[in-house]
Amino acid sequence: MHSVTLLTSPERPKLEAALVDSLRNAWGGGDAVWLAPDEAATFDMLRMPGNRWDVWAECQGMGVDLIIVPSEGRRKKMLLADMDSTMIQQECIDELADEAGVGARVKDITARAMNGELDFEGALRERVGLLEGLDEAVIGQVLAQRITHMPGGKTLLATMKAQGGYAALVSGGFTAFTAAVAEALGFDENRANTLLISDGKLTGQVADPILGKQAKVDALEQITARLGLVEGDVIAVGDGANDLGMLHRAGMGVALHAKPSVAAECDVRINFGDLTALLFVQGYAKNEFVV
Repeated sequence: MHSVTLLTSPERPKLEAALVDSLRNAWGGGDAVWLAPDEAATFDMLRMPGNRWDVWAECQGMGVDLIIVPSEGRRKKMLLADMDSTMIQQECIDELADEAGVGARVKDITARAMNGELDFEGALRERVGLLEGLDEAVIGQVLAQRITHMPGGKTLLATMKAQGGYAALVSGGFTAFTAAVAEALGFDENRANTLLISDGKLTGQVADPILGKQAKVDALEQITARLGLVEGDVIAVGDGANDLGMLHRAGMGVALHAKPSVAAECDVRINFGDLTALLFVQGYAKNEFVV
């Protein structure tokens, strides 16, 4: 059995009942359940349709995300999330680089690394090197003035945790940021890289070992083992190439507003919804959300 979810942007909900019904009829689905009026609906069906991605492309043209997941074990017990451009709307290193006057150069490297064009570790060392001499106090300023949470994040965590879920933030960014974001949103733990600081200034170096693609997979393995869970119990979310390892291994890997090369490797792609879309794809109705 498979569960189909159709959803749109919560800011401009425009999911039409005619689309849901026509798709349900074409695929021999069961009764539609509206998870949120005009925003999200779901139905079950027996078999994966052969024209899944053709219909997905048509839905994208209408501003609708179409997601199909196995019905069994749909609700997950653990959230494993990337931070930059996933739980927050920025890339922390890019914001620091702006303050250091090397923003354009660093943003170009970040974009190429997240698209999988560059080795993550080498790209991170190069970017951090450009921050040498930046005052440590700038980190706090960036957190206060430049960092904003991705819409829906707090609701996602509160709802899953109310059902006994566990939440871990794993980032190729920096602990100075993950600690603050984890506390604000309600994560149970966070892992990231550590910027080295001397005499109140960034040294231009990052502590070893660097947390990259493999470290996110390691976090998935270690945390599930510690909690007595299996990888199928996990919903993972990210947007960059260094997230693909955990997205492939998790029971449900979600590419959220992801780079095209990353989305192409994931079956669950959210391009219009916010982080509450991760609740809809697990079958939560909006009246079950904890806000």
